[in-house]
Amino acid sequence: MLRTAIVTAALVGLSATAASAQDGGVSLPDGFGLEFGAGTDNRSKNASKTNGEAYAYGIVDWAPGTGDVYISGSIEGVDSNGADWESRLLVGWAPQFAGFDFDINAAHKWLVDSVPGADDDAWEFTANMSRSIGPASARLQYQYSPDAIGSTGSFSWVEARVGWEFTPRLEGTAAIGRREQRNSVDYTGWNVGATYALTRNLELDVRWYDTDVNLPADNKYDDALVAEIRLAF
Repeated sequence: MLRTAIVTAALVGLSATAASAQDGGVSLPDGFGLEFGAGTDNRSKNASKTNGEAYAYGIVDWAPGTGDVYISGSIEGVDSNGADWESRLLVGWAPQFAGFDFDINAAHKWLVDSVPGADDDAWEFTANMSRSIGPASARLQYQYSPDAIGSTGSFSWVEARVGWEFTPRLEGTAAIGRREQRNSVDYTGWNVGATYALTRNLELDVRWYDTDVNLPADNKYDDALVAEIRLAF
């Protein structure tokens, strides 16, 4: 109930902020970026982090005027070890080489107000390589954590994604990935969906998620149609 109320408030706030941005614009300090969003489910690596419930999130980014280094901080709704929120601090490097875009980053994540004694923090390392040619795009991602949050130990994640820009406002993407993890189930997950730019700053994403896991007692791997709205400056 509380999470649903927060998400409802977030959706109302996004609509109001988007309308304000359209009327008078939003001015941010040089190098800063903001993103807020809400969705019907929080999916990461095609599995649910909220057990199929709605969530909201916020991100602030900062990049110096020179170089390819950036810093990002975020908070998002989860359902993990008694915590409703997960925060993250990330440092990344995003160079370009031979027509490819690279993004290599290290993130420290921790749960907010988890149950006492829970394993409530983790390091996660990510490497992305992407390329766009005309309306077509592709990305290869690798992620690794030496010790994930909760009872899961180390894990690795490899995902391939392709996309197509149908119009300047509409893009479709599809992805498939494989997760190998210690003390938890290994699985293959996939998703397909589309993102539509409602305004210059506001976009809607509708996506179908599924995995090859069938655990009746755990719905985090179940298939689901997920809608998200995002506002970025």
